[in-house]
Amino acid sequence: MDQSLKKALKKAKRKQILKTTMISIIVVMLLLLAFYRTGNYFAAKSTMRLHDALVMHHTVSQPNVHMDSRMTSNRSMFGGNIVTNRSKNINGYVVPWSTLTSSYGWMKTEIDFNELVPGFYWSETGFYEYDKQTKQKVATFYHPLIEDYHDGVPNQLAAVAEMENFVAEVAVSFDRPYTFAEVEERIPDNLNIVWLYMTSEISDESMGPAGMPVYGFAPGSSPDDTYAYFVETLKEYDDRGYNDAIQEFLSENGDKSIDEVEVLGVMLTGQTENFEALVGEDFIRGASVGVTAEMVPYITPEK
Repeated sequence: MDQSLKKALKKAKRKQILKTTMISIIVVMLLLLAFYRTGNYFAAKSTMRLHDALVMHHTVSQPNVHMDSRMTSNRSMFGGNIVTNRSKNINGYVVPWSTLTSSYGWMKTEIDFNELVPGFYWSETGFYEYDKQTKQKVATFYHPLIEDYHDGVPNQLAAVAEMENFVAEVAVSFDRPYTFAEVEERIPDNLNIVWLYMTSEISDESMGPAGMPVYGFAPGSSPDDTYAYFVETLKEYDDRGYNDAIQEFLSENGDKSIDEVEVLGVMLTGQTENFEALVGEDFIRGASVGVTAEMVPYITPEK
């Protein structure tokens, strides 16, 4: 074969190899770019789902807990975390509450339920639940239809009323359901109604805490509007209908106004001496003290 022809064939072969290599590199780069953009798209969608889930959860099932910020961390195209900084407002005194580190991936989101479920201290002297990070006591609600609780149904109003120069939150559980108007009539004006306990699962609590969440909402300055928002959020929160207590509540109360529904309990905040007015009231089945904070001269309580 002619040497010039051999050289021409080799040159053509090199060009073909170079062309194939360049095409392969471009295809790989385009595939990587498409994979990166697709991954970021699904991660962003999951981020929004997790943000929405956190807002819904705190709207319907976190008594007097406020989300101060939600920050994305460890972010990649495959997923990441959302860190939720939280606090409680105790009559104008902001105190820290547990921080949640929830995760998300392309197809799955997971709220940090490990921190949402309180720890508990149980000894011969008594029982109480506490926030795992701050170690602050958790105020517990008691359902009027659950007769037998493992630790009884405490009423700590007299004890908290004896504290001097403190503010406190107290979960007050009623002996039976009351309308919102009846609740407002019974609660002194110098205490804040910061959360309404509306429903929860009726479970066996005789052998120990079942850890069932309670559902309710913060009435704020416009209870009609906040109740309507609570109902819509509750529908979305349990859109698959898995929670019997939520579905029963929605079936009975979904089309009602705040004036027509019944309340099982309230979370109150205020100066400790102001709880004295509730001591001995027969409409109160139980009262569980939560967070307390010592008052200081430079922070004025809300009431």
